[in-house]
Amino acid sequence: MDRLLLLLPTTTYRTEAFLDAARTLGVEVVCASERPSTLEAHVPDAFLTLDFADPDAAAARVAAAADRRPFTAVVGVDDLTAVAAAAIAERLGLRSSAVAAVAAARDKHQMRQCLAAAGVPVPRFKRFALAEDPMRVARGVGFPCVLKPIALSASRGVIRANTVDQFVAAFRRIAALLARDDVTVSGDAATSLLVEAYVPGPEVALEGLLVDGTLHVLALFDKPDPLEGPFFEETLYVTPSRLPREIQEAIRRVTAAACRALGLTEGSVHAELRVNDDGPWVLEVAARSIGGLCSRTLRFGTGMTLEELILRHALGWPIATLERERRPAGVMMLPVPRRGRLAAVRGQAEAVAVPGVEEVAITAHLGQELEPLPEGWRYLGFVFARAETPEAVEAALRDATSRLHFEIA
Repeated sequence: MDRLLLLLPTTTYRTEAFLDAARTLGVEVVCASERPSTLEAHVPDAFLTLDFADPDAAAARVAAAADRRPFTAVVGVDDLTAVAAAAIAERLGLRSSAVAAVAAARDKHQMRQCLAAAGVPVPRFKRFALAEDPMRVARGVGFPCVLKPIALSASRGVIRANTVDQFVAAFRRIAALLARDDVTVSGDAATSLLVEAYVPGPEVALEGLLVDGTLHVLALFDKPDPLEGPFFEETLYVTPSRLPREIQEAIRRVTAAACRALGLTEGSVHAELRVNDDGPWVLEVAARSIGGLCSRTLRFGTGMTLEELILRHALGWPIATLERERRPAGVMMLPVPRRGRLAAVRGQAEAVAVPGVEEVAITAHLGQELEPLPEGWRYLGFVFARAETPEAVEAALRDATSRLHFEIA
């Protein structure tokens, strides 16, 4: 039987989806997390504790376990595990992109350098040390601009600044965020930030799979809500895209060029781009699949989930089709509006009753302490819909969301 190693950090939304996919495929699963499981001592072959921030040590620990029972594939489910998964795969000779390529995608400054050197359209950018005087730095940048941490994801710490005062405030806010105990970054990611030109235009997200260096587009999501700052909360995703076919093809070409520039060759890719009169601009290329519970919008062939597709590729199994089901689908991510404690959620039944809505998944629990962007990164929940047109999907998601009410104490 094929044996799969899943890297599952305790903070991920993806555990259930990947474990369900593994059960569907009938493979043996070993789960690795950054915190020890109480079951590890009793079932050592099924659980591992790994330091995802130290890929070499993680690879050595897994290699020792593989000496007893080999692994067929390793899959990291998010940004936190991507580099460790690549290091483990390289050590064991399993299918993966090169460690250096995945690490470059994880480091926003290094990613920008690689893409710019290859002629891929990216915003103007520069890295600054957190020890520098933000007032002095602000005098040398153009406005509007966007400040962001080098290694965090989910729009955490990303802030637009239109003036010197806003720049200084954002600079200090990101420095405070990176100093928090719950933010685990090291090296340049802990001591510097990235400043880049703000790129206007609608934003899209491309979900892809790299096979032997070829990018296969699994879905292109429109983001109908404008993302203009000062923070960049993800909300609405709808697929298929309503952009003209030639623009969609340009997005595919630019994303494929970005993957080549980084050296990515295998596995999931999630890219964020903006489109304006100058064409597509790459904001992010991540060597992992779409975050949160958003993968529930995607089905392939006769109902295969995105997680099943990812595992089949990693295992080297045949994939009948990479074609997404044609029916339009979408998700509304529900960002945290303000700091506080979740006291009540109302309107779920009314939201689910909206025609086209398939599910309302409230992931925050009652009593949970909530923190909005840019310091926070979790969502209140997700609303999913399918309909005959992208317009109908968007309307259903907006209608359902309007019926949800969150009491935050």
